[in-house]
Amino acid sequence: MDINATFIGQIIVFLIMLWFIAKVVVPMIATPIGERHKKIADGLAAAERGQKDLVAAESRVDAIVREARVRAQQIEAQAQAQANEIIEAARKSATVEGARILQSAEQQIALERQSARDELRQQVAALAVAGAGKIIEREIDPRAHAQLLDKLVAQI
Repeated sequence: MDINATFIGQIIVFLIMLWFIAKVVVPMIATPIGERHKKIADGLAAAERGQKDLVAAESRVDAIVREARVRAQQIEAQAQAQANEIIEAARKSATVEGARILQSAEQQIALERQSARDELRQQVAALAVAGAGKIIEREIDPRAHAQLLDKLVAQI
């Protein structure tokens, strides 16, 4: 094998081409590849963060749902207690109203009884006067004998 000028020229051209590719072409190709590699790494990191955030969000959602259920049970218990209080207040009010109506009815009955007694006394007095008038066969003047008749009514 002879080393001649053509072979040395080819080696020099090959080395220049190698240097040119290393300095110009490789960085042009390496930059997009590096960017792509970085995007992929960022995407994977974001996916991992997303998974962690999803797990954290699910646990927060579970906690919120538990709190909402507890709060709903509390509200339901308060509503039940309030309903019981309203029913009890209505029952007491009805009892008081019933007692008031009963007392009013008793007073009305007492008034009517007294009125009936007074009317009966007047009728008995009128009958007594009429009967006494027939017995003594003379007319008795109620105005003239008012005091006597009042005593009679009081005794009856």
